[in-house]
Amino acid sequence: MAVRIVTDSASDIRPSTAAEAGIVVVPLSIRFGEHEYIDGVELTPEQFYEKLASNPELPETAAPAPGAFEAAFEELTREGADEIVCINLSSELSATMQSALTAAKSGDGSAKVTVVDSLSISAGLGTLVLEAARAAADGMPATQMVHMLEALRERTRVYGALDTLDHLKKGGRIGGARAFLGSVLSIKPCIAISSGAVVEAGKPRTRHKSMIWLRDRLRSDGDIEHLSVMHADASDIDEMLEVLSTDFSPDDIHVDLIGPVIGTHGGPGTLGVCYLAPH
Repeated sequence: MAVRIVTDSASDIRPSTAAEAGIVVVPLSIRFGEHEYIDGVELTPEQFYEKLASNPELPETAAPAPGAFEAAFEELTREGADEIVCINLSSELSATMQSALTAAKSGDGSAKVTVVDSLSISAGLGTLVLEAARAAADGMPATQMVHMLEALRERTRVYGALDTLDHLKKGGRIGGARAFLGSVLSIKPCIAISSGAVVEAGKPRTRHKSMIWLRDRLRSDGDIEHLSVMHADASDIDEMLEVLSTDFSPDDIHVDLIGPVIGTHGGPGTLGVCYLAPH
């Protein structure tokens, strides 16, 4: 029985990686003023940060319409999929999950579609998607795969060190981190997104201390797996990797840009770590 994997572009999986793994990525859109771009199709992460640096207006994001997921499900059905597992950006942060659910219910029924809420973002979501793709390639049935994903979701950790709260406030995604709004300006806020929503996690006073804070979160969880260091065009990413070098080999760290969807809300300079905590 052929199982295929679908996700959305907030997973920050590069197109080449998705193509190699047989993953279909349904894109969100990014709007700068009157100009709208399809994430990953009309706008790469590198192009996004160039526009962000030169545009005085903060961008906005929009979830895919249900029709975009319907089209993806129908195409995979035509390609021979018996079952489809669609893993999406946290429902606490976007309407993307709802669009996928609507599409799954309105399909013609030729392929069973199961929609999974990752309760995560960026490489946290991406790790679940890539694990699902590997399981699908090994012949794991969809029901077993969903159980696997639910177990992995419980172990997924995402922490971020923001350079500014402006983007998070503007996008309305501040959630449980509202306490930051009354904080002094000198902090470099740290957030957690390990249960689906954005929550306050730390208030380091300097950028370097925020890097130490991120490293200490990794240390506190012990023997972690699938460590990714994601950044929003941060000029000091090498410093972050240097801070981690006492605990982790460069070969054990996946480093990449945060994509336009999450970069819109986190803002430039954001540093993030995503990983699986021990069982």
